[in-house]
This record gives sequence, C-alpha cells and structure tokens, in this order.
Amino acid sequence: MDLMILSIVVLVFLLINGYIGYIAWRRTKNADDYLVAGRETHPFVMALSYGATFISTAAIVGFGGVAANYGMGILWLVFLNIIIGIFIAFVFFGKRTRKMGHNLGALTFPEFLSRRFNSRFIQYFSGAVIFIGMPLYAAVVLVGMARFVETTLQLDYNIALVVMAIIVAVYVVFGGIRGVMYTDALQGSIMFFGMIFLLGAIYWMLGGVVDANQALTNLVNVIPSNATAAATATGFTGWTTMPSLGSPFWWTLVSSLILGVGIGVLSQPQLVVRFMTVKSNKELNRGVLIGGLFIFVMTFGAYVVGALSNVYFFQTTGQTAVQAAGGNLDKVIPAFIAAAMPLWFTYLFMVALLSAAMSTLSAQFHVQGTALGRDIYETILRKTGGSSVRVARIGIVIAVIIAVILGFILPASIVALGTALWFGITAAAFLAIYVAALYWRRATKEGAIAGLVSGAAVSLTWLLFGFKKTAEPLGVSKALMGQSTIITSVPWPTVDPMIVALPVAIVVTIVVSLLTKPPEKEFLDKCFEGVDRAKGK
Repeated sequence: MDLMILSIVVLVFLLINGYIGYIAWRRTKNADDYLVAGRETHPFVMALSYGATFISTAAIVGFGGVAANYGMGILWLVFLNIIIGIFIAFVFFGKRTRKMGHNLGALTFPEFLSRRFNSRFIQYFSGAVIFIGMPLYAAVVLVGMARFVETTLQLDYNIALVVMAIIVAVYVVFGGIRGVMYTDALQGSIMFFGMIFLLGAIYWMLGGVVDANQALTNLVNVIPSNATAAATATGFTGWTTMPSLGSPFWWTLVSSLILGVGIGVLSQPQLVVRFMTVKSNKELNRGVLIGGLFIFVMTFGAYVVGALSNVYFFQTTGQTAVQAAGGNLDKVIPAFIAAAMPLWFTYLFMVALLSAAMSTLSAQFHVQGTALGRDIYETILRKTGGSSVRVARIGIVIAVIIAVILGFILPASIVALGTALWFGITAAAFLAIYVAALYWRRATKEGAIAGLVSGAAVSLTWLLFGFKKTAEPLGVSKALMGQSTIITSVPWPTVDPMIVALPVAIVVTIVVSLLTKPPEKEFLDKCFEGVDRAKGK
C-alpha cells in the first residue's frame, strides 16, 4: 500500500513536470528561446528559478549534514546567501548584466564576458572551465538525491542515481531554458512548503524553539567524531558557537563552506544567465523579495534542522547525528527524516528533494550543454543557428553521463565539499573579470584574459598541491613533491583555493589592464549604453 501511494505521488509529480516541459518545448522556436527564454520571463518565474537553481539537494542534504557536524555557525552562510546571493546579485550585478547583455546580444555567461572584452578566447576558455568543472557540482547534487532515496526507501543507490539523471536530461534536452525555468517554479514551490513543515516539525518534536536550541547548547561536551571531522575537530567550541578563530575547524567552516559558497554564488554561470531572461529591471526588483524569502526559508531551515538533529539522535540513540548516519554527512538529513518523521511526510519530502535536485540539475546540464554548443563549438568553428543547439543537446547528454560516472566513484561526505569547490573555482576564474566587465571601463581584453587564466590556474594548482581535502586523495602532490600538500603548516592545508586564487585574479586583472591599451571609446559606449542610468527599464 505504501509503495502504491509513493508511486502515485511520484508519477503525478513527473507527469506535471513532463507537461510543463512539453509546453516549454512548444514555445521554443529558436536559439534565443532555447538559451535565454526569449528574454520575456515573468519575475516570479525568474526569481523562483534562480532560487531553486541555487538551492538544491546540495544545500538541503549536503549542507544540512555539514550543519550537523559544525553546528549553528553555518548560519552565517544564510546571511551571505541573502545579502550577496540575492540582494547584491540582483541589484548590483543583475541589472547591469541584463542591460549590457541586451546591448551585446549575449546568450550565455561566457559569451557575455567574451563580447564585453571582444575576445573569442575568453568565450571558449570560459566554456571549457564550465564544461570540465561543473560535472563535479552536478554529480554531488545527484548524489544528494540518491542518498536520500537509498536511506529512506531502501532503494539501491546506483539505480536511484541513473533514473534521476535520465528524468532530468529528457526535459532539459528538449525544452531548453524555458523547460528549466518553468519546472523550476513548480519545484521551488514544493521545496518551500516542504522545508517550512520540516523546520516546524523538529522544533515541535524537541519542545519548542527555546528548549530545542538550549538542548543543542548543552551538548557542548559532545565533540564531533567521524571520519571527516577527526582531523579537523581542533577548535570546536560548541554546537551553537563559532569555532576558535584561526583553528583548522574555523578555517574549514569559514573559508570553504561560508565564504566559498557565499561569494562564489555571484559568478555562477547558471544563475547569471537568468538575469538575461527578463525584459526590464522591474522584473529584477520584484524578484528580490521573492528570491530573498525563498532562500531564507530553504537555507535557514536546512541548516537548523541539520544542527538540531544532533539533539534528536543524542536523546534517542546517545550518538551525534553524524555518528547515527554512519559517519557520512550526506546521510544525516535522510537518516533523520527516516527515523523521526511519519511515512507520509517521508514520501512528500522525497518529492521536495526530487524537486530540489531536478531544478539545480536541469540548470547545470543546460549550462554545460550551451558551454559546449554555443561557447566552444560555435566559437571555435564559427558555426551558428540550429547546429549549435544540436551540439548543445549532445553536450547535455555528455554532461549527464559524466555526472553519473562521478556519482558512482565519489567518496562519502562529498556533497557540501563538492559544491563549495565548484563555487570557489568559478569565483577564482570569473568573479574578478565579471566585476570589471560591469563596473570598470578601463579594464582591457588582455587584463581580462590574464585574470581569467591566472584565477583558474592558481585555483587548480592549490586544489592539487595545497588544499588537503583534495590534494591528499588525488595524490599528485605526494607523487611529485613527496608530501600530501606543499605547505604543511597550519592553517594552509585547510585554506580554500578561492581564498588564495581570487586575490591573485583581481591583482592580475588590474595590473595587466593598466599596462595595456584602453578599449576604444565607441566600443565602451556600446557596452555601457543605458547601463549606468537605467532604473526600471
């Protein structure tokens, strides 16, 4: 009976998504429709699509598990998610991106940077960074969903992984970004109400807000102890306080998880392109409140539930949440829901998580496909029209296959780390030249190229040789240098690559721009036409 109910719920959900994807396919007539939805997206749809793409199983399952390991300190990320990810992104980046993107006729983020700096190299290099690097992010989103299904429904992890990928691939391949954004709006609504219920349920279960938070504070002597935290537990001060300043625990929480994701959101290609799908700044203004409320509920809810799950598991099993989940951070939220919530909610929340995964995966696969079709294939071979859309669809299929393969081989507790790594990589590679593109007329093509390449190169180098969480398992530093990281003194092995690479990219962009010939005034006038003075237009 339970299986029948679950099957009916999931079937209805998939049929609705399929119908929406069909509507999107019928309305997709050309490359503009496929890539930027004809630039006529409703603000509600754009804001929910942005939020649903931003918040995925990586946030709910991955960072919920992180909160179970690091406590309430992760709530600083909620603040950055709203202030930087919504307010600054929409008001200071989105408006200028929308207008400048229209001026330049750009359809993708790499194409936007390319046309702003008049450099084909920027477009295909940026496209390559996206197509090569983003599969890690897509894979961890898939992993988050598959882990939930595995834990709560006892379905084989590998089967869940493959089925999930196929479902998303179908409507992205045919519907383009219209299919992505329309289904995002539906999925975001389901996620929103599911999280409100889960947050209310855990506080009710633990005796209310005050009692639950006090109970978590009282666990101060219960120190995180699992495979991922054993090496970095130094600096833990309690579940409702920040770690000791400068400790390894503090550096991991702040540099990778809070700053890496909190700042890296500004340079996410799948989010930036949404600014170019609306026809005026009014849509962006209206989207700030919708997006801010959505992000607050989703991130605050996931992080608080993750942290408070320690109280529930300690009261019922005598273990921390991570211990109860077998040491795998990615299984904490699924394990809590399976143990504490009624079966009907487990099914409904599975649909909410399915929504979260599908909304983010669809955007990721779409961006990877357009990176291959529009930014690499079309730019290098100078092909246009239907051929680039066909290659984009092939790129989506390739991206899905790579993500599934990575999902099979990635280690435990990878969801939050993989997300933070991707956000950091994009910040290191794109953020300096993105800001320069929008705000600094003196920035040159040579400066942008130097900033892009140096940011990407330093980020990759630190991932391979400096950042312990990646350098150690990859083994490149050990093989070439004889030690797992090139700098072993604290805190460097726990310092996120973005903290090292982004300042380098900023300095290089500025210095090289000042040493090279400024762009032509006529070209800049075209780029910035109406950008500085546009308010609601």
